[in-house]
Amino acid sequence: MKPGPHRLAVTGIGNAMLDVITQDQHEAYRALGLVKAAMSLIDEDQLEVFYNAMGPTIQMSGGSVANSIAGVAALGGTCGYIGKVASDEFGDRFRHDLLSMGVELDLAVAGADEGATGRCHVFITPDAQRTMATYLGASNKLNASDIKEDLIARSEITYVEGYLFDLPPAKESIRKVVNFAHDYDSMVALSLSDMFCVDRHRRDFLDLVTTDIDVLLANETEILSLFQFEHLEQAFGALEEIGVLAVVTRGPLGADVATVSGVVSVPAFEVEHVVDQNGAGDMFASGFLYGLALGADPVEAAELGSLCAGEIITHLGARPETNLEELGIEAGLL
Repeated sequence: MKPGPHRLAVTGIGNAMLDVITQDQHEAYRALGLVKAAMSLIDEDQLEVFYNAMGPTIQMSGGSVANSIAGVAALGGTCGYIGKVASDEFGDRFRHDLLSMGVELDLAVAGADEGATGRCHVFITPDAQRTMATYLGASNKLNASDIKEDLIARSEITYVEGYLFDLPPAKESIRKVVNFAHDYDSMVALSLSDMFCVDRHRRDFLDLVTTDIDVLLANETEILSLFQFEHLEQAFGALEEIGVLAVVTRGPLGADVATVSGVVSVPAFEVEHVVDQNGAGDMFASGFLYGLALGADPVEAAELGSLCAGEIITHLGARPETNLEELGIEAGLL
């Protein structure tokens, strides 16, 4: 059942940034010293070097949670987004893209000393792996004073991006978000975002997961890093003790949904040819969270997530090219 009038299925809080995407045929990422298939942080004075190393690019609004929110909109869901941009062309482009999809926005505007609008340089190699160099800029200067309650108060689910922990101001902001969500009975979902992000903020993540989070989204390497285990079974045991609903994505192996009654595996959606894995996890989150917001059980929600992820990997970029709502209806998931 869709949320009622003036309600939102999902509101996301994340790093608002522009994705700059290139097909990296000659492994330029390697010459730049990047770790393949991982995200590395860069500074403002490195922007020109990284951009100049790229071939032809596609540019679109991005950031992990913003991608997921765009996916919820594509599924026909009402949704909101909270973030921070600068007063520049990249910030204007970010705002326009999400508004054009029907997303309700609460975007803070950075001061002159808070950097340019964030951007993520995405190098896609022929094996469909994505390697990212991210300038956080204004996106990660989201202060507690920038967080307003309106969108959260109207949301079935409030979705928080783990990347927000990469600078201190965001930690207080996340606490404010969680408190608002609890005040208004909005479920809190957290994405672990990246294995290296988990390494940097393990204690903070564990505190959140054990005390404040209703839904946890992670991939296999992230969840093992969080609990410092070698095997998924151990991680699922820890999740069962905590009592949090969790979904662990495993690429072509699908996703494992950890519920109070055990772990259920949901197969990956079959596609003929993988072009670009960029956004697969983000789009899985779109389907999974929207399914939960509609009242689906977690396994059904994961099936919708798998469907959305399967669409996104068949083409370049993190925005769907097929009508996701129609796909979901045809599959009997909406």
